[in-house]
Amino acid sequence: MNQLTIAHPLPRTVDIDSIQDFDRRVAHAKRAAEEGRPGGGSMTGWHVQSVDLTERGPELKALKPSGAVFLGCILPAGMEQWLRARGALIFPILPGVPFDAYRGALYSPQELFAGIAERPYEGVPDALIYAWAHTALAPSTASLDATLAAALHDYSIGTALDQALRTFKRRKIVGIMGGHGIERGMDAFAQTALMGRKLAQAGFVVATGGGPGAMEASNFGAYLSSEDDDAAQRSLETLASVPSFRPSVSAWARAAWSVLEEFPTGVRSVGIPTWFYGHEPPNLFATDIAKYFANSVREAVLLDRSRGGVVFMPGAAGTVQEIFQDACENYYGSASSVAPMVLVGAKYWTEQLPAWPLLESLAKEREMEPLIALVDSVEEAVNAVIHLNNRVHDVDETAS
Repeated sequence: MNQLTIAHPLPRTVDIDSIQDFDRRVAHAKRAAEEGRPGGGSMTGWHVQSVDLTERGPELKALKPSGAVFLGCILPAGMEQWLRARGALIFPILPGVPFDAYRGALYSPQELFAGIAERPYEGVPDALIYAWAHTALAPSTASLDATLAAALHDYSIGTALDQALRTFKRRKIVGIMGGHGIERGMDAFAQTALMGRKLAQAGFVVATGGGPGAMEASNFGAYLSSEDDDAAQRSLETLASVPSFRPSVSAWARAAWSVLEEFPTGVRSVGIPTWFYGHEPPNLFATDIAKYFANSVREAVLLDRSRGGVVFMPGAAGTVQEIFQDACENYYGSASSVAPMVLVGAKYWTEQLPAWPLLESLAKEREMEPLIALVDSVEEAVNAVIHLNNRVHDVDETAS
């Protein structure tokens, strides 16, 4: 007679990235043990990332560590061997790496540009990490240690990004794509900033590739969306004093830093840049920065998380690639997975780089057909995003 085997469910994974969170989990586990609840006193499923536990030896020994994972944590003397002997998995701090491969949170501009007021850009953490990546991850010199460190980092950043996006509750993420060549002081920069401002004011979370140009303008517009128009205009003029990150990233970053000092608590937005493009620094106006080593991962993540749709400003090859990468996902997607696409600049996208006719042809008689739009102004673009999201909501309501 065949016996029915009932598989035990895998333990729920718990990500712990601060000493406060660790202490809360310990207290909860102890209470569960005292009350005789299943799993009480156990750390099974805990993923503890980059937490200094040197003062938590008694707490660690009071619980059962089997099934716990410690990634880059600082442990009390002798504790690593004790934990390993009882079934815990320990990933050590990686030597010679200028970043935390197991970090549990996204970056902030203050972290990446720490010290920019006193030293040149080449001396701040963002540039130092790029310098490491440029040599340690080069195809001719890449080592297993370096490749593993970068992969672990990008995995941790992906987890941290999803955690951060959950804090936005039900607000939809809208991506804004565009060229990095747009300079501060140009009308295109001001219009793109207005786009970010109006989308944030409409209740959307702005997300970009996190770099300069249209990306900076979008994050800037969102950041100052709770300030009055005079403050936004004054800050635009401050930025325009250093139009580009060429020839000096330091001067470009310091102009933005001065705006952050005047307005230290702007509206949150997301930037997803990459160290793959070392010549292209991240902008300082994205408050939640998910910076990756792998550019292909970063591009896919940005498009996938922009469930409120993507607005494409005029750009070059990179923007065209993003249009059709997004179009491919929408082309094969079900009704519930298709997200709006809005192209801004009718003449640009029909004559200069005629992406719109091809996109329109691809969309014909597909689920994505009613969710694409070609517009000419910022106001039309924002209205299109709102209208198309309402249409998506109607489709979801019908499907449910």
